[in-house]
Amino acid sequence: MGLGSTPPIDVPDGYRVGPWRVTGPIGSGSWGSVYAAEHRADGTRAAVKFLRTDLLTPGQRGGMEELVAREVRFSLEADHPNLVRTHAAHTVRDPDRPKLDGLTALVMDRAEHNLHELLTAEPGGPLLSAERILEGVAAGLAHLHGRGWVHGDLKPANVLLAYDGSVWLADFGLTAELDGTHAYVPPLGTLDHVPPEWWSERTGAQGTKVRPSADVWAFGVVAHQVLSGGLHPFPGSTARARALAAQAYARGGAPLRLDESVPQAWRELIAACLRPDHGSRSRMDSGQLALRVRELADTGGHPRRRARGRRGRRSRQTAVLLAAAATVLAAATGSGLLPLTGDTGNSPPTDGRSQAPPVSAQNLADRADVPRTLRPHITNTAMRCADEAVTPALIAAILKAESGFDVDAHRVRRGKDGIEVPEHGVAMWTPEVFRDWAKDGDGDGRTDYMNPPDAISTMGSYLCYLARTFREHGMTADIQSLMAAAYRTSGKVVRAEGGVPERTREHVGRVRTYLAAYAE
Repeated sequence: MGLGSTPPIDVPDGYRVGPWRVTGPIGSGSWGSVYAAEHRADGTRAAVKFLRTDLLTPGQRGGMEELVAREVRFSLEADHPNLVRTHAAHTVRDPDRPKLDGLTALVMDRAEHNLHELLTAEPGGPLLSAERILEGVAAGLAHLHGRGWVHGDLKPANVLLAYDGSVWLADFGLTAELDGTHAYVPPLGTLDHVPPEWWSERTGAQGTKVRPSADVWAFGVVAHQVLSGGLHPFPGSTARARALAAQAYARGGAPLRLDESVPQAWRELIAACLRPDHGSRSRMDSGQLALRVRELADTGGHPRRRARGRRGRRSRQTAVLLAAAATVLAAATGSGLLPLTGDTGNSPPTDGRSQAPPVSAQNLADRADVPRTLRPHITNTAMRCADEAVTPALIAAILKAESGFDVDAHRVRRGKDGIEVPEHGVAMWTPEVFRDWAKDGDGDGRTDYMNPPDAISTMGSYLCYLARTFREHGMTADIQSLMAAAYRTSGKVVRAEGGVPERTREHVGRVRTYLAAYAE
């Protein structure tokens, strides 16, 4: 649902938003830009998040307005010292500046920097303020859950650190109100901070199901990063690789290996947060989590600190000041409605070695005959899946084999028991099947199998499900061919036959030919 690579919103210094005066840029993301601001009457510092609507369709604009209204309502209702406050929402009215006229501007508390910046400034050891930060995060989560909300996107970039030492949870674009035991959010988030069950939850008309235990899982990941100087608890040089490792652990295919630099008492708590399934993880709610964090901080669970000389402390202070000068609020990425992309930049390097390029760098070959209008949708869709087998080239190859990239394609094939089955659009969806898996690919609030963004996004979701299912059944040899065959038939058929069915081999052969041509 992201807009791809978009230019930052240009707001001049001194620009007025209600009683606030813009003083300079902080950061920019796909959905908007964040600027520092001061109150014209008393000089109170704030951050103003400008959410762009000039590139949105009418349907997207309506959805954005609804999410902004929800974020403001939540911020005002859930007042807590560990939650960043949104003071006001303004609609910019400036006909003389068409690029600003009509934008939504959120006025929020202004932080010094976020946790991701602090971890990146000096990786390799626990932060001096580790216990205080984790106490604040846990207290904020406990308050959220106690009021019947789920954050839905806890990660280092969404933990803000204020000038006075306060710790704030931020970016409530995916925060959702519980309906009984769970809530529903758009199928978005951060690949290596969502729990394993996230990948198996189907997305219905209301969104993807999420529970408070998802925030507990994310806290475990963040706590490990804070106490180890940025190390993620699951191995991998990209967010997708780490997410895949977490799924392997949840399936029992790999043990949980927490870094030895994390003190034993903290490792036990993190392990409880990272229990592999929702049911076992729910044995500790966020209130109990906050209590245990506070007890560890007050007793013998303090993390070991590296000895630093005066020069080391001064270097750290310089790094933090540099990070502060380049502050990017978690909100800079917009309302939180960014597509799941390979490596979001929210996880510091996992070791001292150079990082392998993220899977998102595996672009479609320039020479490929994939239409330019479809390329962004194909790439964004592939990046939403943590499984490394679901690549842009695979999605493009299946689309080519299915429809030849004809967005108006239509055919009737013989299905089970000789029944005629109509298939439509660039992804050749059967309407009944599409309804079971439908995803809104362009954010207009609707799903339509003839709409390429929706059809491609839904294909990606189904392929991701197939990859996970085949891996659970030990079917990992040439898994891309299995997915291509299952898209023609079903995962159940492929599993029953133990591989590519005979009747689909010619089709799968075409997919393999296109795959070789499209992979860069």
